[in-house]
Amino acid sequence: MSWVAPVTLALRGVQLVPLEPAHEAGLRAAAADGQLWKLRVTSVPEPQETRAYIDTALKQRSEGLRLAFAVLDELSGRVLGSTSYHDILPAVQRLEVGYTWYAQSAQRTHVNTCCKLMLLTHAFETLGARVVGWRTDNYNFASQAAIERLGAKKDGVIRGHAMRRDGTVRDTVMYSLTQGEWPEVRAHLRHLLDRPR
Repeated sequence: MSWVAPVTLALRGVQLVPLEPAHEAGLRAAAADGQLWKLRVTSVPEPQETRAYIDTALKQRSEGLRLAFAVLDELSGRVLGSTSYHDILPAVQRLEVGYTWYAQSAQRTHVNTCCKLMLLTHAFETLGARVVGWRTDNYNFASQAAIERLGAKKDGVIRGHAMRRDGTVRDTVMYSLTQGEWPEVRAHLRHLLDRPR
């Protein structure tokens, strides 16, 4: 059995469920909300590529490399986006959180904070992870700021690390959070959710 097994998580009206082919139409609509695939620094699928995106995630799940989730509005069942555990390394109890994107209408709401709190709580308190990491494009300044707001530490930059969808080569900014840092970050995320919006 994989260290990171499929699981459903829920918090404050947001639900994370393992991504499946049944989420295709909802995921396509979420990607189209804001034409997110046009952003060169993200991995959002073009609407017609949604099924291939899901198939890739399922293949990676079968290989123990990634567990992708559909992010749902718990009340309506509407797909708001997707996020994943990936680069899962059971031997050193490390995984990363990424492939994260939300429909434009779900951005700047409580959704991302809920997702991060659920994913980190499950990683540290259920799976016993020692380290959770993030990576992002060196030009994705919004993502870098969001990761830093969580309390993650910048580990460095891997130069010439990956291809962007437009064929250019990106540098990748790496971040991490350790088990010892988690209690303070957990308190911070809870505070963010409790404050008036």
